[in-house]
Formats: sequence, structure tokens, C-alpha cells
Amino acid sequence: AVVSTQSTGGRFLIHRIKKEEAAYKLCNVKSVRTAAKGVTVITTHDGRTIRYPDTLIKMHDTVKVDIATNKAADYIKFEPGNLAYITGGEICGRIGIFTDKE
Repeated sequence: AVVSTQSTGGRFLIHRIKKEEAAYKLCNVKSVRTAAKGVTVITTHDGRTIRYPDTLIKMHDTVKVDIATNKAADYIKFEPGNLAYITGGEICGRIGIFTDKE
């Protein structure tokens, strides 16, 4: 599999990924809600709905989704001190340390 990423110059670069990396996707959590019968459900940025996630997953966290099973395998909290990748705006493509949230 091949993934394209944006370089700091605004151009896209292509690099290969391994089969292990192609088996999952990182998704941003857009909403956490309770569905029928008290089932907790999260919705990700790409429209996936995942039932019965870890109770510690909150909105804006990043979830590692196993593509084969569509289940949340792991998660990364949205908190200061974590690595961040800018996905929009004038400084798109830059990577840095997340320092604080307002």
C-alpha cells in the first residue's frame, strides 16, 4: 500500500507502508453518545460508528480503528504534551507538540 503525505513545501510525497500499517486507520472522534438500550457509540471524522468503545474515549481523541473488524483497537487522548499534526489551514502539514487547549 502507498500513502501520500504533504511535505512542508506544500507538495505531496509518496512513501510505502507495511501490511501491518495498512490494517488500521487513525480516526478523530467527532461525537460520543448513548444509543438505544444504553449502548455507548462514537462517531469518527469519516462517518464510522463504533459501538461499545472504551469508556475513557472522549470527543476529539484519536482512535486506532481495525479496518477488518471496525473496532477501536487503541486510542490517544487529546491532551497537552502529545504530538500533533496540522491538517488544515495555512500551516497544514506541520508537526509539533500540543501545548494547551482553550
